Amino acid sequence: MQKIKTALLSYGMSGKVFHAPFIAFHPGFELLGSWERSKKLIQQDYPDTKSYSSLEALLEDDVDLVIVNTPVETHFEYAKKVLEAGKHAIVEKAFTTTVAEAKELAALAKVKGLKLAVFQNRRWDSDLKTVRKIILDGVLGEIVEAEFHFDRYSPNLSPKQHKETANSGAGILKDLGPHLIDQALYLFGFPQAVFADIRVTREHSLVDDCIDLLLYYPDFRVRLKAGFFVREPIPAYIIHGKKGSFLKPRGDVQEDDLKLGKKPNLDTWGKEATTKEGILHTEINNDILIEKTPTLQGNYYDFFEGVYQSISNDKPEPVTAQDGVKVMQIIEAAIESNKQQAVINL
Repeated sequence: MQKIKTALLSYGMSGKVFHAPFIAFHPGFELLGSWERSKKLIQQDYPDTKSYSSLEALLEDDVDLVIVNTPVETHFEYAKKVLEAGKHAIVEKAFTTTVAEAKELAALAKVKGLKLAVFQNRRWDSDLKTVRKIILDGVLGEIVEAEFHFDRYSPNLSPKQHKETANSGAGILKDLGPHLIDQALYLFGFPQAVFADIRVTREHSLVDDCIDLLLYYPDFRVRLKAGFFVREPIPAYIIHGKKGSFLKPRGDVQEDDLKLGKKPNLDTWGKEATTKEGILHTEINNDILIEKTPTLQGNYYDFFEGVYQSISNDKPEPVTAQDGVKVMQIIEAAIESNKQQAVINL
């Protein structure tokens, strides 16, 4: 197996938790190292790796794939340099800060014949995989409405300055928003229009921290919400169809397990507690059914397997640059909707 030599652009929480464990575990990748500006930490966890002093030093090395996991406002600049250097790229969410930047990166990757994937890992959450199966199985009938939440109770400002200073990549719309938007587009396709309410609710906050987006489809609506003042959360996924409903609390365990230092595997990884199972209330063959639904196993490994296949066997990326463009189109439309207090046609 030809190993894909991979490097990170930072080794903070994102690199340590979401990327390095899977790159190190997957037999098709070799973790070369990370660009580290001040703290030199990657070699503590992976002694055979390198700590690069600059982006230029990293790009001059024998690297095949670069993971752009720096603050959002830097994604375009760094991803462009990575592609211009002839390297494949994975770019964290939000893909970029504007639609124009997203389109430019997509076009550059195509011209260069390189693979460019967006790290929308939550397509592989146990929650969403289960919701998707329920919808595809058709047990709810024709979908009427869906509502996705990414709620937290976290009234204090983040210690990460890039998340709380007013810059083009900051705010909940470009932090948690891309997860919700990508999941909606993945399940339902691109909507016809968007309405958005974007607010600041935390004391002293300089960035948006509460969003409510409504996506308009021909025959149904999808609502996406995220905020920091939800002490008692409601189900994260609420789907109503003409035959029934499915409600699912957020239960994916992968992020928490990774933060605890647990290592991914293919057997028991991503299995959430039965207490987080969703409730299916529907009608099948004229019988009313109310039951708990077993949750599918989540595994972010499948994203990296998709990247491996895309580079090694020229398969489509698991989340394409065009997927990233579409998410940015929704974000830009939401910003304009909030500004005009009007529905924006897409």
